[in-house]
Amino acid sequence: MIKLCGFALSNYYNKVKFVLLEHGIAFEEVLVLPSQDDAVLAHSPLGKVPYLQTEDGDLCESQCIVEYLAARFPDKAIFSADPWQAAKEREMIMFVDVHLELTVRNLYKEAFFGGSVSDATKGRVEKLLAQHIAGFGRIAKFGPYLCGERFGVADTAGYVSLPLVGMATQAIYGRDFLLEAGIDWKSYVKTVGARPAAQRVTEDRKAYIAATRSA
Repeated sequence: MIKLCGFALSNYYNKVKFVLLEHGIAFEEVLVLPSQDDAVLAHSPLGKVPYLQTEDGDLCESQCIVEYLAARFPDKAIFSADPWQAAKEREMIMFVDVHLELTVRNLYKEAFFGGSVSDATKGRVEKLLAQHIAGFGRIAKFGPYLCGERFGVADTAGYVSLPLVGMATQAIYGRDFLLEAGIDWKSYVKTVGARPAAQRVTEDRKAYIAATRSA
């Protein structure tokens, strides 16, 4: 059986988990925290999560894992059958994962974990996000899903990462950059969150947070 290794606070772990649950692919969860220990590096070259364990070996990076699942389980139709639409789904995921989430990730230390981020970093991230969010707004349809009327694989990325963009910018700059740009991510997350797979992801994340705080 496929093993998904990571922890429920990770949005990229939850992205893969959402795909697995949404498409009814059997898997086992294995709790693994990011680490530079040899035991983790033996499976994930940079010590990051998530990574997938399969009968063929280990695979890291969330989007590579999603692509593998789509190829291994073609009957699940993880991506659209139409080549153009599938390409647009991949484009959307790239915008969410790279241009939005990885940019705003530079703020997490202060926004969520009690640390501090330099003014230079804040200024650089603010300029980048202004460009990236504007670009995202040009391609995201929110009709009500990212790529249009139908839920798709891009929404597994949007659901777990767009809230982080909104919350982090609110915490650091005193304003939610997404809402300010007219992107109502809260309504979007509510719509996607009605799906059973999304509810399971959210419930498990909240349970993990509660367990961590009480430990």
